[in-house]
Amino acid sequence: MDTTTSGTPTIQYHNIPDQPITTTVVATPLPTFQPRQRHCYGDSRPGEFPLSASPSIVLHVLTSCNLDPQDLAKLEATCSFFRQPANFDPDFDLSLSELAALDMCQKRAIFKPMTTEEKQNLKQRCGGSWKLVLRFLLAGEACCRREKSQAIAGPGHSIAVTSKGVVYSFGCNSAGQLGNGTTEEYWQPRPIRALQGIRIIQAAAGAGRTMLISDSGQVYAFGKDTFSETEFGIQGSIMVATTPQLIETLKNIFVVQATIGNFFTAVLSREGRVYTFSWGSEGKLCHRTDPNDVEPRPLLGALEHIPVVQIAAGYCYLLCLACQSSGMSVYSVGCGLGGKLGHGSRTDEKYPRLVEQFQTLNLQPRVVAAGAWHAAVVGQDGRVCTWGWGRYGCLGHGNEECELVPKVVEALSNVKAVHVATGDYTTFVLSDNGDVYSFGCGESASLGHNPGDDDDEEQEENMHVNVLSPELVTLLKQVNERVVQISLTNSIHWNAHTFALTESGKVYAFGAGDKGQLGVELVGNQTERGKPERVNIDLDN
Repeated sequence: MDTTTSGTPTIQYHNIPDQPITTTVVATPLPTFQPRQRHCYGDSRPGEFPLSASPSIVLHVLTSCNLDPQDLAKLEATCSFFRQPANFDPDFDLSLSELAALDMCQKRAIFKPMTTEEKQNLKQRCGGSWKLVLRFLLAGEACCRREKSQAIAGPGHSIAVTSKGVVYSFGCNSAGQLGNGTTEEYWQPRPIRALQGIRIIQAAAGAGRTMLISDSGQVYAFGKDTFSETEFGIQGSIMVATTPQLIETLKNIFVVQATIGNFFTAVLSREGRVYTFSWGSEGKLCHRTDPNDVEPRPLLGALEHIPVVQIAAGYCYLLCLACQSSGMSVYSVGCGLGGKLGHGSRTDEKYPRLVEQFQTLNLQPRVVAAGAWHAAVVGQDGRVCTWGWGRYGCLGHGNEECELVPKVVEALSNVKAVHVATGDYTTFVLSDNGDVYSFGCGESASLGHNPGDDDDEEQEENMHVNVLSPELVTLLKQVNERVVQISLTNSIHWNAHTFALTESGKVYAFGAGDKGQLGVELVGNQTERGKPERVNIDLDN
């Protein structure tokens, strides 16, 4: 369009003459402000913000921020407002910090259904404070992935639990340990149909048997109906259960964790009590058996009045992570050969005994792991301790010597560990940034180092080499996802395999796969995979 012929009026421009710049500065008096004080509590006056005028808002903030129990205790110690009675339901005498801790406890699935009396009993068992109850609950969640997805590498078979509580199984099924009503083995993960409508929050796998814990605290078991010294295969006329069976004798105990050794099974109640079956001798699995053998037996001795947050079973011994008002501690009981009980000797213990070395090391235990013949602990500060039989370098100290008491793995001094997993002379450590380290027996290529291929015989041989000191599993870094859980086979009679679970719910498998336990198809004469392979299942979707 021609702007010269349009009807748009002409814009008038005006010349603005230059104005001289004056150097005179007129001082304008600044307004004066009276300093305002912020008080924690007291009489409300203009300009003040008394917290006592709106304690409900403060309580909401404390609860929403999910403060650590230790932080709540510090608030009480530094300001009387947080430790005086808040005059709120359900207990007018509780402080805001105590109420915040109670509110956060109420969010936990295992705490919410408890009766008022049960909650008060748990409070007294934990030391008389809701902050201590919260610490107890959080400690259990941290070490067991309770109510989260998990992948379990059992002896010859595998179990995977989604974040929604759906269970998949695959691998060896000679005793019905896959729970799908047959003894047919398969490598592709399949859901256990009989559990439809039941949310599972924790799983345990032993030789030829599986145990599952529901969100209502009930325990289901399937597979071999007996414990025997011979793990491999089915011996004689052993009865089997090919579908999940509710363990009737545990119906009155709200169970949150189970662990399976060679001679026994142990379960942990939500109150932190430990019960064992078939302890120390051949026995039964708790259903369809002799009535004299089916009752869960409480673990007596030092832990009768101390809450336990995690249990871990080795071949013939048990570790318990206890939560006391003074801090976390480890107790051990069972066979002491090789020094795996951690007391400085090789003697057996009939009752749980405190592992005192952690006090000497000034280490607060966070997670315990019981391998077949050796044990490990991760401390709150990220240090890793190992002890017991040192064969193949499974202790990570650069040799194969036994250690009779927990010893810090110095090779991991620059690593802040958050989790540890142990198997048959094998150890994996997970760091806070998702890096994974492994050491010990390289049989079955389950350490994840030096993968071979069909054209490289040297690499094929190297991936079975024993590792005496921790080495970074670089192959898991290549998946470009943060690893949040490691599980490995803990059995002396089965070739080992390993699972790595990522933050997004993906599962990677490596090691022995001759029974389909990897969840990936092996072709030709393949019996194992040295390189982590993605399992066709997403546990968080």
